[in-house]
Amino acid sequence: MAVRRQRRTQQERSADTSERLLNATIDLLHDRGLYRMSTSEIAEAAGLSRGALTHHFSSKEEIIVEAVGYMLRKVTAELHGMAEGIRFSGSSTDEIVEYLWRMMNDRLFYVTMEYLPEARHNAEFRQKIVPVVKEFHEGLNAVWAELAAQAGVGVDQVLVLMNATMCMFRGMIAQTAVKDDPAYFQELLQFWKGQVRREFNAVVASSPALRRAARS
Repeated sequence: MAVRRQRRTQQERSADTSERLLNATIDLLHDRGLYRMSTSEIAEAAGLSRGALTHHFSSKEEIIVEAVGYMLRKVTAELHGMAEGIRFSGSSTDEIVEYLWRMMNDRLFYVTMEYLPEARHNAEFRQKIVPVVKEFHEGLNAVWAELAAQAGVGVDQVLVLMNATMCMFRGMIAQTAVKDDPAYFQELLQFWKGQVRREFNAVVASSPALRRAARS
């Protein structure tokens, strides 16, 4: 006997449409850039009509803000998942640096480079995007806070390493726009892993709590 498929609710259909539009927006931000894409192209890439897009989003700016937020929240959830992994099974600084490099280099920062100039010049856009970016940085902080807790050191000291790592990666990925040299970037990545490893070990060695534990 044939099994009847349960019809999706209007809410489920609406959520699916929104998700298709947001994913298409991220794809076009990455592939074409903010100023080379239109709402018609977003709708076409999502396999939907322009009317479907305007039903969900009133303007190009609105769908870009929502799409960036959608992308960053997914990445933030993955960061919190990594923090949980550190809590239960541990991770080395090398593993964390490698993970952050893959995360940033997998379209995330290329999309970021598209909306940052708009945030600089468009106060309304900046006001909408800043809370989402703050959520993302809270996810980053969670990863390094777990690493600090595991080592028994102050989180503030470890967060300096995180911020330096992210600044390093932003500069590296920005270079890829004009420099196609994977070996060059891999050499920099290996160098930075060594720097973070040494700095983190120095922080651990200087921890009063750990020195007391070693003496006892």
